[in-house]
Amino acid sequence: MTAAPVPGTEEVPADLLAAFTAYEAALAADDLDHLDAAFAPGAGTLRGDAAGLLVGHDAISAFRSTRGGVPPRVIERVEHRELAPDVALLVSVSRYASGGTGLQTQVWERADGTWRITAAHVTPRAQAFDRSVWRTVGDPLYQGAWEGPLVGLNVAVKDVFALAGYRIGAGNPAFLESARPETSTAPAVSDLLRGGASLRGIARTDEFAYSIAGDNAHYGTPPNGALPGALPGGSSSGPAAAVATGQAEVGLATDTAGSVRVPASYQGLWGLRTTHDLVPRQGMLPLAQSFDTVGWLTRDGDTLQRVADWCLSYDGSQSTESVLGESGDDLPWRLVVPVEVLDEVEPATRAAFETFLAALAAHPGAPSVERVPIGPLDDYLDPFRTVQGAEAWRNDGPWLREHPGAVGSAVAQRFRTAAAVTAQDEAAARKALAPLAARLDALVADAVLLLPTVPGPAPMRTRDADALDAVRAATLRLTTPAAVAGLPALSVPLLTVPSLLGPAPVGVCAVSRRGTDIALVRLGRRLAGLLAAGPDAAAPVPGGSPA
Repeated sequence: MTAAPVPGTEEVPADLLAAFTAYEAALAADDLDHLDAAFAPGAGTLRGDAAGLLVGHDAISAFRSTRGGVPPRVIERVEHRELAPDVALLVSVSRYASGGTGLQTQVWERADGTWRITAAHVTPRAQAFDRSVWRTVGDPLYQGAWEGPLVGLNVAVKDVFALAGYRIGAGNPAFLESARPETSTAPAVSDLLRGGASLRGIARTDEFAYSIAGDNAHYGTPPNGALPGALPGGSSSGPAAAVATGQAEVGLATDTAGSVRVPASYQGLWGLRTTHDLVPRQGMLPLAQSFDTVGWLTRDGDTLQRVADWCLSYDGSQSTESVLGESGDDLPWRLVVPVEVLDEVEPATRAAFETFLAALAAHPGAPSVERVPIGPLDDYLDPFRTVQGAEAWRNDGPWLREHPGAVGSAVAQRFRTAAAVTAQDEAAARKALAPLAARLDALVADAVLLLPTVPGPAPMRTRDADALDAVRAATLRLTTPAAVAGLPALSVPLLTVPSLLGPAPVGVCAVSRRGTDIALVRLGRRLAGLLAAGPDAAAPVPGGSPA
């Protein structure tokens, strides 16, 4: 509070004003203990802002521990209304030292002589753009064709794709500073522009795309549009957050070990990892070429279908001349669930997935579902990490040696591990991966793999490094098999599980044979349509397109 009386405070009871003043001081100091005490205990306390609603004192406390203090500001006006005895409404106007104003709306209740907040809504100051989500942004940044099947769609481009006249930043300010402006635009970007989509901007990525958490040591962590206070998932964290928060309709991203599928699951999005080498990677900064592939994130299946139909067809793409010719074919109405995956996921995720399978089975003409072994998941993960590390160090090691200390600690440790991979290690790992890829190819020859995309909901931002490493390893056990075989994989937001931050999305991942990407999106839409229609819906026709 300012030294001079703030307009409106003369109407506020002295003890309530003291509680409000102490709360403001705690915000400025990021005093978490006092902030926790200022909110009423129990499951009924509410806090909302543009990112979403938090219900319950524990959820609010968890959020506060991730946010940090508010920027310097003063309260320049307060409005007080008595709602009932010992219940008051306070609406305050904040003016920030760096410009802009915001609002706080709070319901305070007095119990046992102490005022506490039972409900709060924060309207933050308007921002030009969220720097944790965007590197640069426009309205649009680049206009696409004025007609075409993608007109009306704005795209967030992950900061690993070339845009003529711009530098690739790869989530690292030193790399951005040392890069040269690109002389041409990546085909994966050009395809979208030719279809009528426009570029909203260049979105953040985890450093060198070598993470699946979504945090960034330099620019901050983008918000999770579905679960405030949780990690957004990476490395396509910026495009995913832009789509989930409504700032773009499409995220153009990459997936090496799950970087499309993980943020899609964490934020309740549709995410497609395309068949390896189906969309060329010219103009895309590599992490590990044996596994890198292009993908897209959207809020709904219809939009993803529009993008896939255009970008993966002969008419739409200048870049997919090697398409296998069966992307338009329908997939078998037969699903196989890897039993090892069900043993890896968290109990709540397994329960939700089993409920999902039961709901499918309740439909007339439901797909057949079988449970099959694919082998120990670490048999996929360990050699995958070795080959990925060897390629990542060949790609980025020379720059990292010239820029010591330029990357965050977690990514630096991954590169140190990658630097230790020997040629013999890499050769042995490649030899181990070959029969695993063949096994998966055989499984999807006449079926579609179905599994939870990730083990559980998005972790809280406050999870410590060791806990996040454990989540990362468990997640990669689920995501690497599709990458090992170069198969298309689609995450569909079909599950909801409990979390400390509230009900959280978890995706269901469908994996099909190479080149069936378009049909895979159709199948995902069909599954989503069955769940939405309920068990009394008419039986789907195997091989038929969704309505």
